[in-house]
Amino acid sequence: MGRRIAIDLNPAFEIVIDGAPIARAFGLDTATFFRLLAQRKIDQLCERGINEDAGLYRASYYYERKRVRVVVDREGRQQGEVDIREREPGQG
Repeated sequence: MGRRIAIDLNPAFEIVIDGAPIARAFGLDTATFFRLLAQRKIDQLCERGINEDAGLYRASYYYERKRVRVVVDREGRQQGEVDIREREPGQG
């Protein structure tokens, strides 16, 4: 058997993030953004910060060839600017 990886499971909690800046980053109106998100045409990923980033969460959204990221605290308050990047061909 290979090396084991410990997974820390915590009770689930919900962070509410303002969708308007993310929608604007994609060039979408808010209603369209939430509709595409509900239809799973926009993928999302949330990562929890560790060490010096403990207490922060990075939410990434993927639509067409763009990736939009926002860092928030546990209360959903945005930390810094929205990061927008074009995805390279062949990525996810």
